[in-house]
Amino acid sequence: MPGARKRAEAGELLFGTIDTWLIWNLTKEKTHATEGSNASRTMLFNINTMVWDDELLEIIGVPKAVLPAVLPSNADFGHTIKEQVGFEAPILGNLGDQQAALFGQCCFEEGMAKCTYGTGSFLLANIGNKPRLAKGLLTTVGWQLEGEKPTYAFEGAIFIAGAAVQWLRDGLGIIESSDETEKLARSLPSNEGVYFVPALVGLGSPWWNSDVRGTIVGITRGTGRSHFVRATLESMAYQVADVAHDMQENGIVVKELRVDGGATKNTFMMEFQADVLGVPVTRATNVEATAWGAAALAGLKAGLIKDLAELNSGWQKDLKVAPASDRQSELAGWRKALEAAFAF
Repeated sequence: MPGARKRAEAGELLFGTIDTWLIWNLTKEKTHATEGSNASRTMLFNINTMVWDDELLEIIGVPKAVLPAVLPSNADFGHTIKEQVGFEAPILGNLGDQQAALFGQCCFEEGMAKCTYGTGSFLLANIGNKPRLAKGLLTTVGWQLEGEKPTYAFEGAIFIAGAAVQWLRDGLGIIESSDETEKLARSLPSNEGVYFVPALVGLGSPWWNSDVRGTIVGITRGTGRSHFVRATLESMAYQVADVAHDMQENGIVVKELRVDGGATKNTFMMEFQADVLGVPVTRATNVEATAWGAAALAGLKAGLIKDLAELNSGWQKDLKVAPASDRQSELAGWRKALEAAFAF
């Protein structure tokens, strides 16, 4: 845009992440603000000091005048305007989606972890009040409540999870619905040596390789659609296990994994996930943890929820699966499949 820099420096243009834009519009341009978990994604925010970083702004050339105010996650962000949305309501909670799920799963203690299974999968673990770096993982602001220190998290972002099942349906046409996958996977006694590395758009954490491509290994004339389905479901669990292993290497030992998202309805996958992790996997009664996390923040600010202890006491599990089988041989096969994918 011609002249944009001069206009930005003059305060005529504003910048923000998607939450900033939403709040700006919901309040009819009265609030230009964000919070730490969203700001930390811009590469312009210092997560140690919780302010916009002057050195980074200078290097990238972003005028500070365009940036939103960074408020606590449960701050008062203003009110919706009736003519905008049809009603007036306070905006009292704001978090990035995966951080909201971590909060909604009540992972308030260091070492507690959750994984959201959607189009991709996202494993986050609470690392306490001091940020630290970890190879292969993202370090993010989890949340910051008013008057308190920030809570930080390790995040493993897995690009392809449920999207691989969609590919089986829409790309290969070997299933009509994801509802079929559990029955098909259970029709086999094992994966029978078939592995699928779902690098359909590269691999995210902990590999961060955009060049690797999807790879299927171990097929024979006896391989059928059940093998492809089972290998796909297993691949989702293997990738989460890889991220959990990196977290352990960096001092965060996941002792239980709380899970949410649509794919958690697949009990076979939850059982297999527990096996490859070697820890219990617990599915929350409310699988919409992201929405609940944002709502819970607002409830705390509004006084509808007294404190984190009350919030935690209301968390309920729908299913808890303990490890039942040793999957070391399968994990070894997965690692060989990864080697094949990287070598292609």
